[in-house]
Amino acid sequence: MKRIVGILVLVTVPFLPLSGQERTVEETYLQETQENMIIREQSRADSREMKMIALSYIEDAIDRGNTGTAVREALEYLGLEGVLNRARENGRLVNNYPDVRRKAAEYLGKLGQGGNAEARDSLLKMVYYDNEPMVLQEVVKSLADIGQDDDGKAISTIAWILQKFDNTNPDNLLAFLAIDAFERLSGSGGINQNVIQILMRIADGPYIRSVQEKAKTALKTIRTGSKQ
Repeated sequence: MKRIVGILVLVTVPFLPLSGQERTVEETYLQETQENMIIREQSRADSREMKMIALSYIEDAIDRGNTGTAVREALEYLGLEGVLNRARENGRLVNNYPDVRRKAAEYLGKLGQGGNAEARDSLLKMVYYDNEPMVLQEVVKSLADIGQDDDGKAISTIAWILQKFDNTNPDNLLAFLAIDAFERLSGSGGINQNVIQILMRIADGPYIRSVQEKAKTALKTIRTGSKQ
């Protein structure tokens, strides 16, 4: 495994820009093509280490403006690692990496803010396969960061997540992030009776006081259409 890592590092060195030099359009395209190929292969590697390296390369790619389909597809694959994309040895699941999925959700949020509209769809897809609170917390935050919700899918999906955990194992942080998302997305529509009932349940349910108060504030915000 160490030998593979060393090779990949050597391969990526030519992609680093030299001080004082500008790239032509052709050089930039070639760099992105090679970078996307490496990211794709690393994201599909067996080891958690390779996947984390892929995520670090993805973060760098997004920061440099590489927000295309290849990056989004790699993040979606990583976001479903161990829940949809499963590897087993002797019947035992060996690629359940919630920390990888959480990072993928975070970077999908950055990607969506960078103009990749399909990033939101990848986040919504993650929801239906994952039950890990730390992953879903990041998904909710990223959906709120992207902000676009003209069809109401993000709000209804967040409400579904929250209701599922509220019925089985109430999670204060997840509830707090979901309430924040409702507030931030409410201006684009999609707040329905189900969302109102969930907020009422949180305001008077088994949650810490700060979360209860946030739910009450959200109800006022949604009612008046402005921050309190």
